[in-house]
Amino acid sequence: MKKLIALAMCSSISLAVFGQNEIEQGKLYISPLPIIAANPAFGVIYGGAASVGVYMGDPTTTSMSSGLITATYSTKQQLMFTFKANSYTHDNEWMLMTDFRLFFSSQPTYGLGTGPSSHILSDSDIEFDEALSTNNGQGEMLNFNLVRIHQTGLRKINETMYAGVGYHLDVFGSIEDPLVDLNAMPPVASNHYAYSVKYGFDPTAYTVSGLSLNWTLDTRDNVANTYNGRYAFASFRYNPEFLGSDQSSTQLWLEYRDFVGLSSTSERNLLAFWSFANFTTSGRLPYMALPALGWDQMGRSGRAFPQGRFRGNNMFYAEAEWRFPLPLIASKPDLLGGVVFANVTTASSEDNNINLFQYMEPAAGIGLRIMLQKRARTNLTLDYGWGPNGAGAFYLNLNEYF
Repeated sequence: MKKLIALAMCSSISLAVFGQNEIEQGKLYISPLPIIAANPAFGVIYGGAASVGVYMGDPTTTSMSSGLITATYSTKQQLMFTFKANSYTHDNEWMLMTDFRLFFSSQPTYGLGTGPSSHILSDSDIEFDEALSTNNGQGEMLNFNLVRIHQTGLRKINETMYAGVGYHLDVFGSIEDPLVDLNAMPPVASNHYAYSVKYGFDPTAYTVSGLSLNWTLDTRDNVANTYNGRYAFASFRYNPEFLGSDQSSTQLWLEYRDFVGLSSTSERNLLAFWSFANFTTSGRLPYMALPALGWDQMGRSGRAFPQGRFRGNNMFYAEAEWRFPLPLIASKPDLLGGVVFANVTTASSEDNNINLFQYMEPAAGIGLRIMLQKRARTNLTLDYGWGPNGAGAFYLNLNEYF
């Protein structure tokens, strides 16, 4: 992967906020972050992000709601807006999960399934008589617009368990495959184009619209930066044509997170675990809506790899992280922290006869944490991840990755 270099200036963050001792209902804990990034594939990216925390009820009986807002633009005319949040109403009666995105963007795609590279699509593949290519290391650029509206509401069953329904809309439009040239000799097609034509999707636009049934268990002490507790989530999604989907399909998402303390004197010294499985359980999803790395709600999976680096009919992801304090400043012992992490991804592909867990793609890395707001536990995160075949990237973000 092309190295990602990110810089940020945090002059707007004051130590007065860091030192606050009172937790107030309704008070917004906001951490803004100017962002400048450079990527050889996308040019220079600049914009801003803001982490927002708020107690929507009595802090003694209500979990903190946490959200992240971003707006970025690139020199290659990629404009992206996101709003992602996990919110709790008074006394945790309702849990709300939000994922809104508006992209005028582009992204390299790499075929389906994890494992060794296969052939690049050629004239014989346009007839769709052969299996589609698995990921090639170079990537195939895809231009697209995306409108995403995912909203889930879950009602409290007891102190730790919730159940509810959601609506999920993904509209991909203005899709362009710069690689595709059917008039060339031999003709050239991309994995996205070949998959779309083979399974009856318009290669230039498609929609997935559906309803979901959801269940979750949540004992985390803080959503943005958990010191202890666990989280489990299951979601079954039905995407029927009568709600606007190009083709009917169903999906199953299973997720689990756990946080285990390692020290009786420091809550910040802990092991964190995260895993999820994303299955296409029936029907067909369009190419960009298939399970893919980095397309989870907060877009945090797969440090070391670009978003969408691995994609398939089904996917499993797991990550472990050691988080620890770095008391290097005597007057601010909680200001700095560090992490060491490792993750692994596997994806299946029917067209390439690749099964889940047949091939595993690992990555690992280290990171620095800077506590911007102690009451809200808002961290500035700086990480570097390494993967196989030269993959690697530097990341800058707000809040912990999971």
